[in-house]
Amino acid sequence: MKTIQNVIYSDSKNMTAVADESIDLVVTSPPYPMIAMWDEIFTGQNGKIGQALEENDGPAAFELMHKELDKVWDELFRVLKKGSIACINMGDATRTIAGRFALYPNHSRIQTCMQAIGFSALPAILWRKQTNAPNKFMGSGMMPPGAYVTLEHEYILIFRKGNKREFTTDNEKEVRRESSFFWEERNDWFSDVWMDLKGARQNLLDVEARKRSAAFPFELPYRLISMFSVKGDTVLDPFSGVGTTLCAAMAAGRNSVNYEIDPSLGVCVTATLSNIVDFANKRIGARLEKHLEFIQDRFKKKGKFKHSNRHYLFPVMTGQETSLLINELKSVRQNSDNTFEVIYADEPQSEFVGSWDGYVMTKPIGRDKKKPPPKKRRLKPNRQRKLF
Repeated sequence: MKTIQNVIYSDSKNMTAVADESIDLVVTSPPYPMIAMWDEIFTGQNGKIGQALEENDGPAAFELMHKELDKVWDELFRVLKKGSIACINMGDATRTIAGRFALYPNHSRIQTCMQAIGFSALPAILWRKQTNAPNKFMGSGMMPPGAYVTLEHEYILIFRKGNKREFTTDNEKEVRRESSFFWEERNDWFSDVWMDLKGARQNLLDVEARKRSAAFPFELPYRLISMFSVKGDTVLDPFSGVGTTLCAAMAAGRNSVNYEIDPSLGVCVTATLSNIVDFANKRIGARLEKHLEFIQDRFKKKGKFKHSNRHYLFPVMTGQETSLLINELKSVRQNSDNTFEVIYADEPQSEFVGSWDGYVMTKPIGRDKKKPPPKKRRLKPNRQRKLF
């Protein structure tokens, strides 16, 4: 198995290198409007934004910043295949301008735009970051009514282009089965509140690079890619930064296209990818280890399982997990044109393959032919039908 990862240092408002309806999933975290650290980037896109900020006109600056992002959302609709998903990590902003404190609701502004373009909004995820200390507050301290609620969450907005994606050929169906996730992962991942992802958890990137790019933790795009795509799909990140989505796509066995307007971040991307094989394989191993722990705990509480995985042979909760295979990374090679080729193992990790006799139920033998079949219940006639 092989994937190709492309990094393009250009403005994603015009993704000419990406063909119409060629992308299977978008996972991105753009600059947040009205967060001061991003003012310079937005004013560089449109001088009127800087003028609005100088005139202390927060609402005007807010709208102008979003109009720059709207151009990228238009491109997403063009390049996404029908039935594909776009996931946008976005936080609201609070800011005091000319002595007036206000919330700038970035997430709702993006939702409005995406639906106007033609996307269908799906249930969003609240990412509870909990980055603030519990005793922090904003405003007038202990006296009403001037204190403000602190923001400790961001949104993962989820949209779909068109109707639900279909898998029609035998090969498509088999790849989908191999790309499944564990039952217990599904229970955590598809909750509408994520409280277990801290801002610095599973830090693949150095601290300075993260501050510079406001990169989200690796686990966030890794989950989303595992949830909303299959192996061999192509993932797009129009605001790549230091390449967190790129790394997650590599770890998940997906291709990727990554746009970044700042070419100086290429050094960070190359440095990060030098460690991606070991990092990704440790994350894959942690998923498998966690499943084995789940098996042991579930067996003690509930007894034998009904299903087993055909690659690893360990028990699984449902028949949809029986073909699951998480491919280990073997090597990464960089080409001369900011393209990376990743090679994967096609066989399951040997240390997780083994016999689990006694943990899985034996298949029941067919019905005893000597025993007569159960009598069919005679249904009473539907009285309403007699009226017609």
